Amino acid sequence: MKKIVILISGRGSNMEALLAAVAREELSVEVAAVISNRPDAKGLVTAAAQGVPTAVVDHKTHAGREAFDAALAACIDGYTPDLVVLAGFMRILTEGFVRHYEGRLLNIHPSLLPAFPGLHTHQRALEEGVRIHGCTVHFVTPALDHGPVVVQAAVPVCDSDDEAALAARVLAQEHIVYPLAVRWFVEGRLRLVDGRVMLNAERALPAALVSP
Repeated sequence: MKKIVILISGRGSNMEALLAAVAREELSVEVAAVISNRPDAKGLVTAAAQGVPTAVVDHKTHAGREAFDAALAACIDGYTPDLVVLAGFMRILTEGFVRHYEGRLLNIHPSLLPAFPGLHTHQRALEEGVRIHGCTVHFVTPALDHGPVVVQAAVPVCDSDDEAALAARVLAQEHIVYPLAVRWFVEGRLRLVDGRVMLNAERALPAALVSP
């Protein structure tokens, strides 16, 4: 069975979705550890309560990004994961760190990339007046919120939406597509070809990943 390590900075709702998928036997993977850069991250308590090993690599105790990333990589590698999953991990990673995990580092971003990289995606979507918004699972590259797209889920933007309502609708889709993407990876169904993700031809995408 393949192993994953999940990185969080806060509550870790996508971590919770992954753990729930494992518990339902929809995702056959060993969650080797949940690691946070914040010792007060609530997700650590959630993971520990489910018997998942946890660790903290506090970015505040390191002199800079390179030192922190080196310590984080050493901690991750101690668990020998096949895949590293960013689940609300709010740190910009150095190029060296990203290259170390190239092809086995996933992130989920709350927009339909390449639209709205960075923060405040839902408010920016409302301000721009887009009619479709959503989330993206992608392999991480040195460029922020950029990399080969694994799967996206779209939601309509309603006239009555505020930031909170739109965020909740997108988050519900994140909890569906992230376990799906991790399952594809651990089943060996993802391939990177010339910077693009290819799925095994005999396994089609779900008919719809669009929320009403």
